[in-house]
Amino acid sequence: MLAKVSSGAIHGIDGYIVEVEVDVSQGLPSFDIVGLPDSAVKESKDRVRTAIKNTELVFPIKHITVNLAPADTKKAGPLFDLPIAVGILVCMNVIAPEVIRDIVFVGELSLDGALRPVNGVLPILHAAFLNGYGKAVLPADNSEEGALVSGMEVMGINSLNELIEKLNNNEWFRTDVDIDELLNNERMYYIPDFADVKGQEGVKRALTIAAAGFHNIVLIGPPGSGKTMMAKRLSGILPELTLEESLEITKIYSIAGLLDNKKALITKRPFRSPHHTASRNSLIGGGRNPMPGEISLAHNGVLFLDELPEFQKHSLETLRQPLEDRQVTIARVGGVHTYPSFFLLAASMNPCPCGYYGSSSNCRCTQHEIANYLGKISGPLLDRIDIQAESPFVDYTELQSSRPSPATKEIRAKVMAAVMLQRKRYKDERISFNSQLGSAEIDRFCIIDKAGRAMLRQAFEKMGLSARAYHKCLRLARTIADLEQSETIEVMHLAEAIQYRGLDRKYW
Repeated sequence: MLAKVSSGAIHGIDGYIVEVEVDVSQGLPSFDIVGLPDSAVKESKDRVRTAIKNTELVFPIKHITVNLAPADTKKAGPLFDLPIAVGILVCMNVIAPEVIRDIVFVGELSLDGALRPVNGVLPILHAAFLNGYGKAVLPADNSEEGALVSGMEVMGINSLNELIEKLNNNEWFRTDVDIDELLNNERMYYIPDFADVKGQEGVKRALTIAAAGFHNIVLIGPPGSGKTMMAKRLSGILPELTLEESLEITKIYSIAGLLDNKKALITKRPFRSPHHTASRNSLIGGGRNPMPGEISLAHNGVLFLDELPEFQKHSLETLRQPLEDRQVTIARVGGVHTYPSFFLLAASMNPCPCGYYGSSSNCRCTQHEIANYLGKISGPLLDRIDIQAESPFVDYTELQSSRPSPATKEIRAKVMAAVMLQRKRYKDERISFNSQLGSAEIDRFCIIDKAGRAMLRQAFEKMGLSARAYHKCLRLARTIADLEQSETIEVMHLAEAIQYRGLDRKYW
């Protein structure tokens, strides 16, 4: 007897439908799985056989062949356990074939017949919905994640016994989630507050601009000046996620296996801070079965690189293309995988190996050592960073001052006001932030007057700015104007944007 069960798999960040064909016929007892399965899929036969036996059913001692179609794509992971088991149960006449029609089955089986959660449920069900499917059976721990796909009726199951009972008795029940409630649910957790930071008003201003326009930023200064402390507070002033952004992040974390089963939807912008010993593959993504790297896990959030020159140079250079394209393509023998990587790059660094060059007479580094240290950051990478902010020493009077510093809540309110202007302005442009403006959009939305053009030309010639830096200055000026609630870019906005491009001339 032949049974066909619908399931799904992952390619990059997208899902696709896999048809699991199960044939149980007379012949020498065997259990074969074909269709380019990896080791985890091949091991499904042992899990399925034992799970069915422990469900108090007699496993057929026959010739069993399972085909995973399309057969020319690599199948990975244990998520085919459930559809294979369902197909065998249909062939055993335990489940009627008509009740599984137009239902997608995904899940891993334990040896006692219980269902375990799997990765990648959200993109798989999204692909199923686009292909006309309306129902899905998932492990109970994945049911809320699957229910995020509008239009899909998801039933969460705990065991094979429960599945057989529900399907045969037509007792379909659906898992419901309130997406608005998930987005508005502010879980109680500690957020570092900018009110804790004494002084450094210039750096706070630079971080506010970075958050408002999603601009890349690097902080340069001596050790102990608060660079890391302030960068870790950046996520607290970022604008709230839209539903589309939240679903994109959730898909990535689901594929990577980092999604908390108790939290179906990621509602906070990611803040990723890899150690400087991180390899190139861990930053960009890759592996035998390619997985998202740190730049994709930071999608729509912050990628913070502390002690920037300590990272391997070839690892830093691989960031150049994702910073421009906002996606990364990983080519492997098994196929080409593309992951989104629109992130705000925040970096911090010292001006020299000892950290005191330019700010103290205590620096004992030679010019050769300083040049080698700064040379780890290439010109093309630095050119892609919108804001270069200097973080000087904080003097004693500021540390002892009782004057209140602006709190994260106050700064975030200013950021949100600027972001709302951008969303209204670009509602028909498929972009959300000023940093996403292309050349054509810059000509339309970043108009400057005659005085501004003269200033920009003077800066372009004297500072030796590249065409990329020219456009970044205009995008930055647009964000500064938005923070001031100004529809026009004034000379003072442009002047502030230009001064954020000066540190590479000072140190490099």
